[in-house]
Amino acid sequence: MDDSIKGFVAGQGEVLRLSLEQQTSFDPAPIYDQVKHYTTTISADGDPADVYYPVLPNSNPDQLPIALMLQGALVDKADYSNYAETVASYGFVVVVPNNERTLTAPDGQTVTGLLSEQGQVNAVLDQMKVEDADPNSPIFEIADTDTLGLLGHSFGGTVGLGATQDEICLPGICSQDYTRPPELQAGIFYGTSFRDQQTGEFLPINNEGIAVGLIQGSLDGVIPPLNSQTTYDHILNPPKVSVTVEGANHYGITNEDNPEREPNRPTLDQCTETETIGRLSGLFLRSHLLGDQGAFDYVYNTGGDLDPNVNVISQTSVY
Repeated sequence: MDDSIKGFVAGQGEVLRLSLEQQTSFDPAPIYDQVKHYTTTISADGDPADVYYPVLPNSNPDQLPIALMLQGALVDKADYSNYAETVASYGFVVVVPNNERTLTAPDGQTVTGLLSEQGQVNAVLDQMKVEDADPNSPIFEIADTDTLGLLGHSFGGTVGLGATQDEICLPGICSQDYTRPPELQAGIFYGTSFRDQQTGEFLPINNEGIAVGLIQGSLDGVIPPLNSQTTYDHILNPPKVSVTVEGANHYGITNEDNPEREPNRPTLDQCTETETIGRLSGLFLRSHLLGDQGAFDYVYNTGGDLDPNVNVISQTSVY
């Protein structure tokens, strides 16, 4: 037999062709066309919160996992409305609270303002369980309160990375009484890093059982992309993914750019930045909270080839 065709099985080429077609036929567009929102109060801490949810064609119970958005330092919840709507359109109840508190910096100075903390994870989950059971709530019986994912921006991403771990408490970031809820299964964060605030040392992230994703803009002038990449390297347990959005800056996730706090101007328009970050966040959560294989393949494997603005590094365990 000619060595050039040795081992070839009839029909094998057709199987390979179909396999490639299946990999590229996934549609990364939103699942739902319309998203609504309402405002509530988180009973445990008094935080006002905006809740985004898709309009469902049918009201089967427990369809929509919860996604908590942990805001960046001093960034109002309203500034994340476009991002939150995008993530919600992939099949989630997205909760965006305003958490105001006073933080003491390593140099002893205090800052009072909108600052995320780990205790919000438990507080928001408990609140969503109440609202899912309330016949007067817009999300009555449509939320899956047994399944939780985290979103976060900048300081909020650092808080979220801390919340994926059981036994670490960084000053200014953790809540002393925080316990990681069993409902928490994944988290994806934009423009963030995980370091000791006093020494600057990058810390290991022992995220056992929690899938973690990081997204960063190539033009981020607040959290340099190298810091995000080093943080990715310190995530101990796969699956994990690091996505760079070319031309985005630190505020690509918000409704508007912030020239006062970000020295670099993006080369992508704001809508493209926010849509890209929201799409990747929504598909990442679908991968791990809803077991969506197509979304998993897109985020971890093919998205970087299909979207010219995206570069992906990933490490996966057996899916």
